[in-house]
Amino acid sequence: MARRTTGFIRSLRLDGAARSAALPAALSDLDELDLNPCATFLVGANGSGKSTLLEAVAVAAGLNAEGGSRNFRFATRETHSDLHQHLTLVKRGVPATDYFLRAESFYNVASTLDDLAADDPAAVRSYGGRSLHAQSHGESFLALAIERFGPDGLYLLDEPEAALSPQGQLTLLLRMHELVEDGAQLLVATHSPILIALPGATILAFTDDGIEPVDYDQVEQVILYRAFLDDPERFLHHLLDNDAPS
Repeated sequence: MARRTTGFIRSLRLDGAARSAALPAALSDLDELDLNPCATFLVGANGSGKSTLLEAVAVAAGLNAEGGSRNFRFATRETHSDLHQHLTLVKRGVPATDYFLRAESFYNVASTLDDLAADDPAAVRSYGGRSLHAQSHGESFLALAIERFGPDGLYLLDEPEAALSPQGQLTLLLRMHELVEDGAQLLVATHSPILIALPGATILAFTDDGIEPVDYDQVEQVILYRAFLDDPERFLHHLLDNDAPS
């Protein structure tokens, strides 16, 4: 990673009141979590707390809970936790722009953008000039990253690989590399072994024992994918035999 600012969020600080709430195990003893000024990836099993924390960071940063920039204020159904009320973002600076990509509600972001464009066609200009609904799901994700994201921005991404083929994930990996070289900071919750290979990034594993930095080769997804691809027949034989009814 060549050029670098000092990042916009130095760390996340959780107050004591939050620990009395029903939180995923990984978050239950969290006091303060340092972030990489370039890119931090949150990895772990479903339900481990990655998205819960990322969503709280987005809301605490003034972004819409369902996704979009701080100018998006729609709410289809408010399901986010109150964790943001107990979260302090220890900041170093103010980004030139910011965005929260939440894969599960990106359809609603695209619909809101179309509504805005009905009154002001220029609304889609920063997304490549085309309605996101006029593109495939994966194309719209990449259009967002390539056209809307820019230098010196803060970008929070929740499972951005959800709509992307492996080739699309490689395209996004390249775009993330370009963004951090241009002074952006990324915080990403993901299950993708491709995306977490971004050079210079910090990988934080969410487990029942808490949140710990891990090397790429220690990430469970990486270990699992390698085991499967090295010998899929042996892997399936073991899996299906163990799953067979007695």
